[in-house]
Amino acid sequence: MSIKKITLPLTDEIIRELHAGDSVLISGSVITGRDAAHKRLYELIEKGEPLPVDINGEVIYYVGPAPAKPGHAVGPAGPTSSYRMDKYAPALLDRGLKGMIGKGARNAEVVASMVKNGAVYFAAIGGAAALISRSIKSSEILAYEDLGTEAIYRFQVEDFPAVVAIDSSGNSVLVTEPVKSVLHGH
Repeated sequence: MSIKKITLPLTDEIIRELHAGDSVLISGSVITGRDAAHKRLYELIEKGEPLPVDINGEVIYYVGPAPAKPGHAVGPAGPTSSYRMDKYAPALLDRGLKGMIGKGARNAEVVASMVKNGAVYFAAIGGAAALISRSIKSSEILAYEDLGTEAIYRFQVEDFPAVVAIDSSGNSVLVTEPVKSVLHGH
């Protein structure tokens, strides 16, 4: 199975070429956010207020990294369960979010919004937090510093390993087979 190398930002052309089950190595800039940050962004959208981060064209990684050890950009940084962001994801996709990285299945509303907005969902490799953190070359806080590790960060990543779990046509490896079997080529 070939591995596709992707350089961010994601363009519509790149997104159309990604298919459920593709193994990818992602390089470039991603933002991070978990449920607490998503809830705040969602509340701002509901009020029609500007967001503290421009999410148009961005990829968001659902992570709350552990504190960094000296000489490292972040500590272990494995994906968190994506379903916790499902309530908020469609509003962010409507605002131009192009990709999400996490683990686990997404609900039908999120998938429909991905198809409508031409977005992609990547599954990061669960249990590989230390490996993933090695692909994160730098980290800076963008918003919500009071949330600590759940603040919104910008990570520069190099060869971040993931699988296209749901593509922009709504095809999903999560429905047909578990991600683990795709990752190990079974």
